[in-house]
Amino acid sequence: MAAFQELVQHYNSWIAIFLMVSGLYIVVARGNMVKKLVGLGLFQTSVYLIYLSPGKIIGGTPPILSDQYTVYSNPLPHVLILTAIVVGVATLALGLALVVRINEAFGSIEEDEIFEKDVEA
Repeated sequence: MAAFQELVQHYNSWIAIFLMVSGLYIVVARGNMVKKLVGLGLFQTSVYLIYLSPGKIIGGTPPILSDQYTVYSNPLPHVLILTAIVVGVATLALGLALVVRINEAFGSIEEDEIFEKDVEA
């Protein structure tokens, strides 16, 4: 019973691991470039969750100095994740723009079809 409680206490880590594995699987196993971008988004989300999980301290307050508070939460991980989200959105936008350009050039967004057309040319 204690082992089960230990697993349940770290549910956010298990969710992050599931998202990471599923995102990596989608990136590696799928040939559709849009699906690869979705997998990359899942992978990025898992990294955000892993990074934010230890950032919240139970009983911690914002870092405002006062004599009545002794335990503070660190705001730096949250700020860094906001920056990472902006970079992730920009990466996704660039990836989608490249997929559109590849579709215009080759008429497909499937890797196998693009490789066949590239070898023929």
